Amino acid sequence: MSRKAKDRTALEERIGYKFADQAMLERALTHISALSGGPQNRSSSYQRLEFLGDHVLGLVISDMLYRAFPKANEGELSRRLADLVRKETCAEVAKAMDLGPALKLGSSESHAGGRLRSTILADVCEALIGAVFLDGGYPAAEGLITRFWEERMLKPLRPLRDPKTMLQEWAQARGLPTPAYKELARTGPHHDPEFKVAVALPSRPSAEGIGSSKRAAEQAAAAAMLTKVGVAVDKLDG
Repeated sequence: MSRKAKDRTALEERIGYKFADQAMLERALTHISALSGGPQNRSSSYQRLEFLGDHVLGLVISDMLYRAFPKANEGELSRRLADLVRKETCAEVAKAMDLGPALKLGSSESHAGGRLRSTILADVCEALIGAVFLDGGYPAAEGLITRFWEERMLKPLRPLRDPKTMLQEWAQARGLPTPAYKELARTGPHHDPEFKVAVALPSRPSAEGIGSSKRAAEQAAAAAMLTKVGVAVDKLDG
């Protein structure tokens, strides 16, 4: 057995699932930098599987939460779901699976530390879920997710995060710089001012927020941008 085959067998043992179609596993572990033929050959990388795995993960975790917390309301379930499917959690799971050594990367990406990069590890984790789903169906994907997420699911719920913190974490997970805030206007009397603030990130449409303080306006702008990119915002009391 070749070194590569041994590494894949060891990975299957760690995740508790053996692929009938080894090509499916190969694709789930292949970064676009390892492909020849440029962007038109993207389908041979993990990207399409990542899209599928992201949604399979959300469905399975939602079902697990619904069953595990029968007294939880929709808000608590949504918060738990967001915490369990976020990129940071997927990267943690990828490290628990020891996916890094099994990745197929181009030489430049490999030399740049791609095997340790959280964004890549999170994406490959989701791709692996998608691959297991296609290879073995929903029960196989459910078994994999339960194996690596059940203990995390039963931990106490993390404290609510404010929108600025959430946006900064979202940007950091995607290799983007810290969001930049700019005061656009201040109106109203001195004792009751109203601030208007914009927040910007590269290659993303800016968002604006209004508040009775500059900080409140920044939080509102961050919440607006999170909504634009499809992230559910934690609801803070008051």
